[in-house]
Amino acid sequence: MRLSVFILAAWLALIFSGCGSGSSQEKQLLIFHAGSVSQPILKVSDAFMKQHPSVKILHESAGSVESARKITELQRICDVFISADIFVIEKMLWPRFTNRWYGFASNAMGIAFTPQSRYAITINENNWYEILLRDDVIFARADPQADPCGYRTLFVWQLAEKFYNKPGMNNKLLRKDNNFIRPKESDLLMLLQTHNVDYIFLYRSLALQHGLRFLELPDSINLSKPELQFFYQSASIQLRGRSPQDIMELRGSSILYGVTQPLNAPHPDLAQEYLRFLLDKTKGQRIFEAAGHSLPDTIFVYPPKYH
Repeated sequence: MRLSVFILAAWLALIFSGCGSGSSQEKQLLIFHAGSVSQPILKVSDAFMKQHPSVKILHESAGSVESARKITELQRICDVFISADIFVIEKMLWPRFTNRWYGFASNAMGIAFTPQSRYAITINENNWYEILLRDDVIFARADPQADPCGYRTLFVWQLAEKFYNKPGMNNKLLRKDNNFIRPKESDLLMLLQTHNVDYIFLYRSLALQHGLRFLELPDSINLSKPELQFFYQSASIQLRGRSPQDIMELRGSSILYGVTQPLNAPHPDLAQEYLRFLLDKTKGQRIFEAAGHSLPDTIFVYPPKYH
């Protein structure tokens, strides 16, 4: 009897000590990120965890503006925040929630479609707006109040009206197909892949990743070229800011993705290590390039001196 009690006690002690050591050794890193980087960021995290077996990375994907509001309004904490627009970090998180962030990847706006889309054979960079305005064509776009892809779509329309010299084009597009505005890119992809819509405004990288046809728009309106920044800035939109009472104005700019470690990150040292991995040209940057993103010659470090 005594021997049985001793064996049982030793067995329970071994179980509880094992559970305790496992939970104390494993570290969890939480990343809030834009939906448009879901595929490459999961690959970056997998590669990082292979080098750090004791680390488990958790991901929360949403529109960049919505993700920022988790921090500013809901008081959520995360270790790393990745935005499809670097200015979301500046406008919504700096200086209260972060004091340094990095610009690390670019993209281009365009129109994604499938072989089943109406007029898929005839659409091109000169007639796309005429085709999208046809009564028998349906297009979808992201919500500008939740996602940079949404307000960048509106920048594209404003710039296109000037570029093609088509007064009223922007307002006509704004009034059409408003039942197909969705919070993030993954919702748009679902609409297109189930043939509920014919076209969606999307990033080049996502069209590549999902095997979609992609209409390349002229550089003057696709937000891909820093050297065209002056023209891009002629487009603007007002968005809800850090709180429901705040209104912030955003101007068009070349696409630049941003990443930061919030000041209250639960695991700051590990978050810094993840950032180094992500920004390394031979590691995280290589993964982003393979996923269809353009990379700057150098990593941009913010805040800029003009602040």
